[in-house]
Amino acid sequence: MPLVIGVLAETHPGERRLSVVPDVVKKYQGLGAQVVMQKEAGKAAHFRDTDFADVSFVDSAEAVAAAADVVLCVQAPPAAIIGAMKPGSVLCGMLQPWASAERAQQLIDGQISAFALELLPRISRAQSMDILSSQGAVAGYECALIAADHSPKFFPMLTYAAGSIRPAKVLVIGAGVAGLQAIATARRIGAMVEAYDVRPETREQIESLGAKFVDTGVSAAGTGGYARELTDEEKAKQAERLAKAVAQCDALITTAAIPGKKAPKIITADMIARMKPGAVVVDMAAETGGNVEGTVAGEKVWINDVLVIGPTNIPSRMPVHASEMIAKNLFNFISPFVKDGALALDWQDEVLSGSCLTHAGELRHAGVKAALGL
Repeated sequence: MPLVIGVLAETHPGERRLSVVPDVVKKYQGLGAQVVMQKEAGKAAHFRDTDFADVSFVDSAEAVAAAADVVLCVQAPPAAIIGAMKPGSVLCGMLQPWASAERAQQLIDGQISAFALELLPRISRAQSMDILSSQGAVAGYECALIAADHSPKFFPMLTYAAGSIRPAKVLVIGAGVAGLQAIATARRIGAMVEAYDVRPETREQIESLGAKFVDTGVSAAGTGGYARELTDEEKAKQAERLAKAVAQCDALITTAAIPGKKAPKIITADMIARMKPGAVVVDMAAETGGNVEGTVAGEKVWINDVLVIGPTNIPSRMPVHASEMIAKNLFNFISPFVKDGALALDWQDEVLSGSCLTHAGELRHAGVKAALGL
């Protein structure tokens, strides 16, 4: 029997992305796999069932789970769907491995081989599979647009019959994939952009995009491309020097996040109080507690005369391209292990083993095991 790839409709509130797109379905079929898909799974992402050639459609997510050897998802499916999966089958997507001990236990009890791509090793070979980076790029782009949309000022310089208007000044905190995309997008719109990151090696990247680097004298270079947590003394020094840049900007975009941990608080209430009337703050880390004191996830809050926006599930705002990126990430992860239409997992492969959450009734990832207490 050929390998069966199952595609679920997403059930998380507000989730519009899909784990495959038509071109990637053809690639799975080219490897000898069959694809089973829930009816209208792609509707929220603007894909019609007729866009997917030679795909078997079923009425329910449970039917997909029961038929599939490999189940693809954007976000972790609910317990009922995991419970319908075959023992020994594979679940692959953004599974939020640190979020739920109950879900991890269900995967263990169900003998499911679960691969959470948030756990992907930070090595060059894995870049084409890196969901966090691809979706971070979408989020950074969207945050710049959200800031421009809510700002009471033009982002670009504008010349009109009576004179000219100076461009808005945008400050971006965090220069990972999301932050760099926010910088690039704000620059394309025409804003003057400054940016800050605790990792000094990002200075060159920031300046290459035409932005000015805000130097606070604090370095927090960590492992795996992420920043380490700052000491209290470092936080105080950072806050003192950053406060001046925050006070001068018209729009502030914060993107600092560490996977599996609460977002670091970088912008204090005092900093917000010193911002210009009408300034806009977009806190990309709102879902994990926020970088800004006063952020409310999923809400727009006025603090004095400053608008603080806490958008959630930002990549889902642009589901067509976000789905295309996710689909390619998942395919690049799975395809090396599909041989002659069958799945052959290579546990010597560091990408596969490093991304494994559960397998054969065990929780395989040491970091997640420690975090969940399992």
